[in-house]
Amino acid sequence: MSDKQVNGCSSAKSYSSHCNGNTTQKQEESPINGKDVRVWCDGCYDMVHFGHANSLRQAKALGDKVIVGIHTDAEITKHKGPPVFTEEERVKMVKGIKWVDEVVLGAPYVTTLEVLDQNNCDFCVHGDDITMTAEGVDTYHLVKSANRYKEVRRTAGVSTTDLVGRMLLLTRNHFRQGSAEYDIEKEDSAAKSPWTGCSQFLPTTQKIIQFSDGKSPNAGDKIVYVAGAFDLFHVGHLDFLEKASKLGDYLIVGLHTDPVVNSYKGSNYPIMNLHERVLSVLACKFVNEVVIGAPYCVTEELLEHFKIDVVCHGRTPIAMEDGKIDPYAVPKTKAIFELIDSGNEMTTERIVERIISHRLEYERRNQAKEKKEIEAFEALQRQKQTQKAG
Repeated sequence: MSDKQVNGCSSAKSYSSHCNGNTTQKQEESPINGKDVRVWCDGCYDMVHFGHANSLRQAKALGDKVIVGIHTDAEITKHKGPPVFTEEERVKMVKGIKWVDEVVLGAPYVTTLEVLDQNNCDFCVHGDDITMTAEGVDTYHLVKSANRYKEVRRTAGVSTTDLVGRMLLLTRNHFRQGSAEYDIEKEDSAAKSPWTGCSQFLPTTQKIIQFSDGKSPNAGDKIVYVAGAFDLFHVGHLDFLEKASKLGDYLIVGLHTDPVVNSYKGSNYPIMNLHERVLSVLACKFVNEVVIGAPYCVTEELLEHFKIDVVCHGRTPIAMEDGKIDPYAVPKTKAIFELIDSGNEMTTERIVERIISHRLEYERRNQAKEKKEIEAFEALQRQKQTQKAG
């Protein structure tokens, strides 16, 4: 990977990321390098969610290695408005997805043949939605023309635009920060993007199977257990899970139900429902298994059922069940409880604070993005009608 300027994008940096996904489908040898088929994916990857992970999972099935190019903060701000996360945070999040092999920071907003060649990639993969520059140009028109482009199905019901919208809605209702209360007039546009507009996410067992690595612990493995909400899966979660995984050989994450999360988080939390949170956590390369709807209190039965050796919690406060019962009383009694300092200050609440502090910017960004996508969709429909008439 060269650090030279790539099509107006300077100092592209390459990072390696271990991949332990189970969807790799061996293809024929690469016509580019005669060895592995290298697949290029690029984007903003702002507020990385299970939709991004699902796209990368599908890309992995089309080749051997997935190389992800990430746009800089400046590029994103120029073409669609300020990102929620910094480029360093976005790089870390993408590196944490189990289907990713390499990450390149500084990918050009318009994907070029040069960037594919510089990274020894055979073709580019993107979802079946349209992305455009600030001038309304299809960002993949060059690789499409060269037949080095493949599409995968985008995941309905989730997008960064959608998640930002959920948080803006949350702030309008009753998000509380200390003694302050935010109560903002709702001014949402009724128009919705045909690609990224909010629609219902429909979870299936097949999707969970696709995200799961399907591996049971080996005999003698040290099993580590953590539990929580893991809402809006972020870099703080990622750093915590990485440290937890190093305490043993097999990491199990217990996810609390939506009502349980709301009981200790309050307000409109969780922002993502249980099924969405399951996929977000399963996509993390440090996680081996997820308990869906784990009990808030870590019980003797749970420890015995999963043969757990270590139970961990981060620096966030531990809420007592019914105001008096320590949820970690049993593992503490057994001397298998450990507190972990992830070294990362990020929390779900801090993400919401970022959205609140830049509320108008994000609202304008969402509205402009949806307007541009609607116009592109309508133009595409007119083109199809003209071709059909001809």
